[in-house]
Amino acid sequence: MATICVIGTGYVGLVTGTCLADLGHTVTCVDIAEEKIEQLQRGIVPVHEPGLTNLVQHNLYAGRLHFTTSYSEGLQNSNFIFIAVNTPTAVHHGRADMRYVESALHCIARELDHDAIIINKSTMPVGSGDAVIRFICDWLVHSQVSFAVVSNPEFLREGSAVQDFFHPDRIVLGSSDQLAAYQVAELYLPLRAPFVVTDMRTAEMIKYASNAFLATKISFINEIAQICTHVGADVKEVAAGMGYDKRIGRAFLDAGLGYGGSCFLKDMKALASTAEEAGVHPRLLHAIMETNHQQRRIAISMLTSQLETLRDRTIGILGLAFKPNTDDMRDAPSIDIIRWLTLQEARVRIYDPVALTTARTALERKGVCLDLVTFCETASEVAVEADAVVLVTEWDEFRSLDMSQMCKSMRYPLFIDGRNFYDVAEMERSGFIYRGIGRGTGSMSALSSLWKSIKTLETAQRTMSAEERESAPPASA
Repeated sequence: MATICVIGTGYVGLVTGTCLADLGHTVTCVDIAEEKIEQLQRGIVPVHEPGLTNLVQHNLYAGRLHFTTSYSEGLQNSNFIFIAVNTPTAVHHGRADMRYVESALHCIARELDHDAIIINKSTMPVGSGDAVIRFICDWLVHSQVSFAVVSNPEFLREGSAVQDFFHPDRIVLGSSDQLAAYQVAELYLPLRAPFVVTDMRTAEMIKYASNAFLATKISFINEIAQICTHVGADVKEVAAGMGYDKRIGRAFLDAGLGYGGSCFLKDMKALASTAEEAGVHPRLLHAIMETNHQQRRIAISMLTSQLETLRDRTIGILGLAFKPNTDDMRDAPSIDIIRWLTLQEARVRIYDPVALTTARTALERKGVCLDLVTFCETASEVAVEADAVVLVTEWDEFRSLDMSQMCKSMRYPLFIDGRNFYDVAEMERSGFIYRGIGRGTGSMSALSSLWKSIKTLETAQRTMSAEERESAPPASA
C-alpha cells in the first residue's frame, strides 16, 4: 500500500484523502486552516456530505488517516502528493485563480526531500500541468529529488461525493511520464473503473469539457422550458421523451432555476477565458452562462405576474443550498432570489434542512438586508401567512410535507415549483395555485389523471389471466 499526502481538505481533498485511506493506503491531509485541522483530528467533519463523517472517523481511528498543518509532516515518506486546493474564479477576469496552487507548490518544493509523483487533483486550466513542472523545477530546494506530474481531474458531485469516488464512470490520468501515470492508476485498481490515460493537456480539457457539456444540457432544457410555457407543452414530458434516445440520455435534463455550486460557473468562465486567450471566441459558452443567470429571474417574474407587486408581500423559500444533500451555498440560486426579493422590500421566510448557518453567512456577504429575512426552524413555517412559497432546492424531506395544511396557513395560495418537484394535479387538489418551470398551461390536471389511468389499466392487464385479457378493452380504449 502507498503512503499519500493530500494538500487541501475542502470537498475534493477531504473526500479523496479519506476514500484512499479506506482503500488501505496511509494518507496524511494537509491544510493551513488550523481550526479545521483540529476539528478533523477529532473526527468532526466541517461540511455536510453523506457518509463522509463515518468514513473519516473509521479511518482516523484505524490509523490510516491523519491531519496536519505541517507540510514537512505531511510529505514525509509520501510517494504520491495530491494537490486539491481551491482554484476560484479570479476577481477581474474569468480565468482560474492559481494563487493557492502556487502557494502549495512553494511549500512542496521547499520540503520535498525524496522522489515522488505530484498529482493535480484540483481543476486547473489547460497547460497547468506544464506550469507545475516548471514551478517545482525552479523552486526545488533539494536538487537531487526526482519527480513526475500527473493530471488526475476529479468528477465528484457534492451530495454524492463518497459514492462517486468508489463508483466512478472513469478515471482520467494525463502525464508525459507513462510510468508515473500507471503508478497512479494502481492506487485506483480496487475500484475496477475504466481508465483514460492520455497527455496532461488532454486530461485537463476532459474535465472542463465534461462540466461545460453538463451545463449545456441544463441551460438547453431550461430554454426549452421557456418555450413550453408559452406554447402549452410540459417540459417534464418533453425531457422524458428526449431521454429515451440513447444519443441524448435523460441525465441533466431537469428544467428549473439553473445550476449553482462551486464548479459549473467557475469552470465555464475558466474555459471561456482559456479559449479567448487562445484566440477563439466561445459564443456557445457565453450563451450558456447567460441563460443560466437569467433562469433565476424566472421565479421573480412568476411571483410578480401573480402578485403584481412584491413590496410588503411575504414570500416563503423552501431550500437554500445549491443542491440537495449539501450545505454548500456557493453560487446558490436562492441567494440571488432572496436578494432580489428584499431589494423590492418583500419579507422572506426561509428554510433548509442543513444550510441555514452557511446561508446566513452567504446572505450577509451579498449585502442582503437580514431584517427582512426570517430563518424558520421547519419547512411548514415558511408558509405561515405567506403570499407565495417558492421551492428552490428539492430536498427529499419536502415530499412528505402536509401540503394541504401548508396551503391553509398561507394568505394567498401561490406555489412556485422551481424544480418541478411536485405533481401538478396533487398540488392543485391541495388548494394551491401551482406554477412549475415549463409545465405549460391548460388541462395539466386532466392530462395527469389520464396518464395515471392508462398506466393503472396497463398494470391491471398484466396481472389478468389469459381468458380475462381476451375480454378486456385495450389499454388505448
